[in-house]
Amino acid sequence: MKKLLLLFMATALVVSCDKDDDTNEPQTKNLTMGIEGLEDLGADYVYEGWIIVNGAPVSTGVFTVDSNGNPSKTSFSVDAETLDQATAYVLSIEPAVDNDPAPATTKLLSGAFAAETATVSITDLVGDFTGASGEFFLRTPTDEDDGMNNGNDQYGIWFGIPGAPQATGLELPVLPEGWVYEGWVVGEDGPITTGTFMDPTVQAEDSGNPFSGANPGPPIPGEDFFNNAPTGFTFPLDVRGKTVVISVEPSPDNSPAPFLLKPLVGVSGQETAPTTHNLSLNSDSFPTGWVKR
Repeated sequence: MKKLLLLFMATALVVSCDKDDDTNEPQTKNLTMGIEGLEDLGADYVYEGWIIVNGAPVSTGVFTVDSNGNPSKTSFSVDAETLDQATAYVLSIEPAVDNDPAPATTKLLSGAFAAETATVSITDLVGDFTGASGEFFLRTPTDEDDGMNNGNDQYGIWFGIPGAPQATGLELPVLPEGWVYEGWVVGEDGPITTGTFMDPTVQAEDSGNPFSGANPGPPIPGEDFFNNAPTGFTFPLDVRGKTVVISVEPSPDNSPAPFLLKPLVGVSGQETAPTTHNLSLNSDSFPTGWVKR
């Protein structure tokens, strides 16, 4: 009888110790994600989620997206107490090989938690494009001598309003660090860049005119397509009837192709300057979704 009592007490002690050990183990919860509209970033970049706890970012893990837009993961195990304290969620674009534990400046989506769910969008971190619009005209000022029109204006596109001087024609928000605007002409041969620019509210040139003629262009973003044709393109390039896009690109850029954010889209007509053509808001290109804890 005494042996049975001692065995019972020993067993109870072991069970008690096990329970104490269990309470010291980290407790985790799943953060689930339902975000649509993301794209494959290529081999050099990944998406990384972050929760904001006491004003500081805490990583929830990285994932990739395939060519069909499907994420490699939609559920992430996070310390339960930390997740319960989170006030917001942020999605960033990070180098695949990343030695920096902090988020990159290329923050794409964010949203505040309301109870268990955060609805995410680009509005707070990239920009509010509600009132975005634009105009452009067709002309080739970089191969004109003394401002004399030589009748080949179908080979150039400039984002603005023609005049003396030309005026900026883009209504877009100023982008935060980590993002730049880029213009594109898209035809049967694919997209070709017109250059990148930072602040659409300032009348200034874009990053360069590698395809243009020898003369300076106007102080607005744009390009003439005469020289140094990329593989697959034939110059001079007639831009009439082509799709025209203003994209928002991560900086550094993950790809030579347009990024998924394309806030302005239009079609160039047959008329050259002084006729202008319109760019309209393309909010369907913006990723949206939610995360739940």
